[in-house]
Order: sequence, then structure tokens, then C-alpha cells
Amino acid sequence: MQKFHFQDDGTYPNNKLPVLYYRNAINHTDTMRELFNSNQWRNSWVNGIFPYHHYHSTAHEVLGVLSGHATVQLGGPDGEQLHISRGDVIVLPAGTAHKRIQESIDFQVLGAYPDGMSFDTKTDMPDEYDQALQQIPNVPISKQDPVTGNSIWS
Repeated sequence: MQKFHFQDDGTYPNNKLPVLYYRNAINHTDTMRELFNSNQWRNSWVNGIFPYHHYHSTAHEVLGVLSGHATVQLGGPDGEQLHISRGDVIVLPAGTAHKRIQESIDFQVLGAYPDGMSFDTKTDMPDEYDQALQQIPNVPISKQDPVTGNSIWS
């Protein structure tokens, strides 16, 4: 597992908690939803990743790659680019900017949230940023890592 730390850049708040990146975490992606559910990450969906910087201020998010591959940017315009592929998992703390830069035609991710929390989507709007700075500290720390089931961010 790799950890990435991103600072607030005045547009994207990011989070003091690190992004967790698990390369080749799940061999059988048909069981990914069950694994996330068993570790209390629910309210899942299957789709892609938006091609613009965005973040969620009301929930942490896990993204598991079901098929294909993509390049994503984390942390905002000056952040880290990752090449992700089938079986990879990224855990994004609330406030962490992310976007898709490039994708294969078959790219799909499974997204989920701790305890099935509701999520919002924020971009680079100044009024959203101010609101997010108030919301992010109130997002509870997840009890379980969506991949390992162990304590997360401890």
C-alpha cells in the first residue's frame, strides 16, 4: 500500500489524512462489492471517474477498478498522477480532489462510502470551498479499511 498526502491549495481542501493506494489489491473483481460491503463500505455504484477535478466533503470514498485502466490525478492540478488498472483500489479521504485524465474504453470503477454515507460532489467554486472547510472536519473516520478490514488511518 502507498500513501499520498495532499495539502489544501486554496481551491481543493484535500485532507490531513492520506490517500491510500492498493495496487493489485483484488484479484477477482467480481467479489469487490462483497468485500467493500463486508467492511462496511456501502452505497456503491459502478461508472467511471469524472474528467474534471472534484471532491466530496461529506464522506470518504473508495474507488476500486473493476475493468480497464486509467490515469487519474489526485490532490488537484499540482497533485500526483497515478496509472490505475483492474484490481487497484484508492481510498480518498473527504476533500481529496480527483479526476480522470485518460481511460481505456472498458474502464469502470466501483465506488462506495463508509457505512453507506451520503456524499456530495464539489468542484472549484469558491462558495463550495468555504462550505467544505466546515463539513470535512465533521466526517467521521471509518472504522474499517475497505480492503483489509483492519483499522483505517490509525
